[in-house]
Amino acid sequence: MFAVPENSLVLPESGIAHPVRLAMDIAADQHRWAPALRFDPNVRWSGLLEHTAEREVWLMSWLPGQGTELHDHGIASGAFSIISGELTERVVRTSAAGRRIEVLRPLLPGQSRVFGPEYVHQITNEGTAPAVSVHVYTPARAAMTVYPDFP
Repeated sequence: MFAVPENSLVLPESGIAHPVRLAMDIAADQHRWAPALRFDPNVRWSGLLEHTAEREVWLMSWLPGQGTELHDHGIASGAFSIISGELTERVVRTSAAGRRIEVLRPLLPGQSRVFGPEYVHQITNEGTAPAVSVHVYTPARAAMTVYPDFP
């Protein structure tokens, strides 16, 4: 046995799941997102699944060739999970020496990515099949910055 000091506190559970856990749980629950799913031949489609003060959850569909511009999510952190298809994530950052570093990551169904504030990336469907993903932003989506002049 051990003694518990009188000044110890037990914090109640917050009820807020980590963004990647939430993204993975929603991705695995087809009944939660399938009725909302749409595909648009002209632009990448996105539909809001959930909005609270703490977070936003978006479902996105990507036809071959569709993608985002290079962007960040401001002060928001979050995660996204691939439900179907294949996406490619391009991450851009600056090294401590001031050099630009770019990393390309293929993302397959069941894989997830986590990001923090000012994480700069671009997501595209470079495959031949449609792709679907779920994205969680916390706090509820802050202003994004798009980098159109970044090659």
